[in-house]
Amino acid sequence: MSRLLRASILLLFLAACGGGGNFSAPRDLDNACAIVRERPQYYRAMQATERKWGIPIHVQMATIHQESKFIGNARTPHRFALGVIPMGRQSSAYGYSQALDGTWEEYQEDQRRRSARRDRIADATDFMGWYMHQSYERLGISKSDARNQYLAYHEGRTGFSRQSYLGKPWLVDVSARVQRRAEMYAQQLNACRR
Repeated sequence: MSRLLRASILLLFLAACGGGGNFSAPRDLDNACAIVRERPQYYRAMQATERKWGIPIHVQMATIHQESKFIGNARTPHRFALGVIPMGRQSSAYGYSQALDGTWEEYQEDQRRRSARRDRIADATDFMGWYMHQSYERLGISKSDARNQYLAYHEGRTGFSRQSYLGKPWLVDVSARVQRRAEMYAQQLNACRR
């Protein structure tokens, strides 16, 4: 058997094993009801976060959609020097919530949740609730204001209070899309609950 054929068989075998978790996105990301039907564990996690932190499910869903498209092991792209030399990832953001290493460690310490993982939906939504609750307490951002919660989430609370996003028109556009998606998800969730 040729080396190429053996390598191909090994690669197919490893791909079939899957690596331990279903990190793929739900099939229809534009339909909150379809997401809930396909992944009921997402809905249970977001309900728990809403009860604990007061962050509405539709705000969580819109933020997760923007950050990771509901892909549990999402990472930022690699950076390249001269277009070909790998220089590492753009940031340490990882998982459903795209939490940075330092912020995730702060959450783990503050909540005494050392075993929490960014690629586990219940932990990711709890992190998001924790972060957005602090944005509400420190900055006065309404928990249902997806646009400004997203800006504070993306820029950090210090960046938000300095209005760093005003120098990033692309980010202002993204935050408006997050708000529209949150409104769409809210309407859909209301309809499918009936």
